[in-house]
Amino acid sequence: MVAPVPDALADLAALHGVATSYEGSDRTEVLIEAPLVVAVLGMLDVDATSDAAIARELDLARARRDRQALPPTIVVLEGSGRPLEVPGRVVLEDGSTLDAANSLPADLPLGWHRVVTDEQDVTLIVAPARMPDITPTWGWMLQLYALRSTQSWGMGDFGDLAEFARRAGSEQGAGVMLVNPVEAVAPTHPIQRSPYSPASRRFANPLYLRLTDLAAFAAADTATQAAVLALTPDRDTALIDYDAVWDVKHAGLELLWPHRPASERAYEPDAQLATFGTFCALAEQHGGDWRDWPEALHDPSGPAVTQVRVDLAERIAFHVWLQVLCREQLDAARAAAREGGMSVGIVHDLPVGVSPGGPDTWSERDVFAPVVRVGCPADAFNELGQDWGLPPWKPAELAATGYAPFREVVRSVLRHADGIRIDHIAGLWRLWWIPPGEPAHRGTYVHYDSDAMLAVLALEAHRAGAIIVGEDLGTVEDVVTETMHERGMLSSAVLWFERDWDAPGQPFLPPADWEPETMASVTTHDLPTATGWLEAEHVRLRASLDLLDGPTEQAYASAASDRAALMDLVRAEGITDADPVVGLHAVIARAASRLVLSSPSDVVGERRQPNLPGTIDEYPNWRIPLPVSLEEFFGDPAVAAAIAPLQAERPQL
Repeated sequence: MVAPVPDALADLAALHGVATSYEGSDRTEVLIEAPLVVAVLGMLDVDATSDAAIARELDLARARRDRQALPPTIVVLEGSGRPLEVPGRVVLEDGSTLDAANSLPADLPLGWHRVVTDEQDVTLIVAPARMPDITPTWGWMLQLYALRSTQSWGMGDFGDLAEFARRAGSEQGAGVMLVNPVEAVAPTHPIQRSPYSPASRRFANPLYLRLTDLAAFAAADTATQAAVLALTPDRDTALIDYDAVWDVKHAGLELLWPHRPASERAYEPDAQLATFGTFCALAEQHGGDWRDWPEALHDPSGPAVTQVRVDLAERIAFHVWLQVLCREQLDAARAAAREGGMSVGIVHDLPVGVSPGGPDTWSERDVFAPVVRVGCPADAFNELGQDWGLPPWKPAELAATGYAPFREVVRSVLRHADGIRIDHIAGLWRLWWIPPGEPAHRGTYVHYDSDAMLAVLALEAHRAGAIIVGEDLGTVEDVVTETMHERGMLSSAVLWFERDWDAPGQPFLPPADWEPETMASVTTHDLPTATGWLEAEHVRLRASLDLLDGPTEQAYASAASDRAALMDLVRAEGITDADPVVGLHAVIARAASRLVLSSPSDVVGERRQPNLPGTIDEYPNWRIPLPVSLEEFFGDPAVAAAIAPLQAERPQL
């Protein structure tokens, strides 16, 4: 039995946004042990190791709060205005100023502004109150690495992304396509497989480049082109070999480097891209984790790294060039979606965080809590919780920057996207922090200013003309989903979870009763595929890896009961197709949801799910290719049959 933390410690925790309790997945209160609260406060540089220390930190925090008449970042929704505690002036984004004696006017333009007083200079974000409504359509959720074609090298690439988008729009009538994160990884072995654990969320992954589409390839002489083509790896391996693909693409890019056109030679990177290129050049020499580098290289603005920028200027320019190429090919994919007639276009997925030793933590170290890992607490599906191994931002330090790091992350995605999906969007409200040395279930929540985070997201999406989707599955506070819907952001609806959890037997909900402000799908990348679920492949797999919580027979019986309940829904909807996969697509086609997505894995009958949470090497996570090529996919009768209900219910306007 866990006792409540002492009052003084609870007060100190509250001042720093650290939870001393939370509502668990079963809707009961879970108390946090005092030592865990103390440990997490320590990660925020707050000493709570003794009564005297707590008293001292309380005095400091309260004094700091009293000194600051304004918070470090002010958020205003368009047309609302806001009172001010002290007089000041507003410096608008365009440089003009206006007085703000007692309040901020309601007619402030959208943008990034500042409020300046005699004592403070703080960021002012004026964001849209609500995103525009999204015209209902259907589309695909694509694991790009799994999509191979006659042109790609061992895994899907940006050329495949463009071709799939064009053909899905023009030939199938799809209006939207969600693609897995394509953020940067460290250019060293082993190449990171999981798209949800990138080295940086601000730059793209050159592993997805198609070399034969580059201007440098077209400009190269015949001998160089032949040498590049000779590097082509086996396109039909049983599993995707990321290291092998990177090795041949890296070799080909080195051959093409001297042949880049003048426009690419003259490119001048901004400071962030130059720093990223410097990280990559250093990683080639010292490894992909900066924490293992010589101490002198830990400071990106220090004298040692300043000298590196001179000594390794050629290698830095090479890695900058790769990012220029990624931007060009991502832009081409977006244009292809529009050419195909997609009403929404390509939506890019944003992972929760970055690796602890990557370029983002190297260059923005003060904003991160470097030795903390984020994850999820224990729940009915994960009794030991989840540890994602990603370091979080510190809330106060993030706010002090005016949320610039988050703004840059969102901008980097929306630079080449028609929409953004925020993985674990509840993390804009709070994240589960796991202190060093503790297992995943021993941590606590740390809260963020969700109003500010949502304002950043909404303002940048508005400027990009993009939609916003939030993944809100699992243990999520009601306020998360409710606020998203109020702001015109879509939440997630997955067929397996759309049930009446309060009713006996938990029957599945009719699709017409689903929440409209959602993006719906049969499944997700962390769940069984349609065929796998129908055939209880997930039970067989988990039993073989000893991942079941109870007896195998019980798990099979539960899976059979779930399948029967779902087939009851199919029949109740009057769907008579003999193929259950087609029947499932007919169900989601009728969903009240604005967007409905299918997965290529589902429509081609793939049994293996892309990722099995709780495993690392026991299962080939993120390495499973589609059993058909891109070219075969668009002529596959099973694909045509599965999407026919989607096309009929949601024709492209």
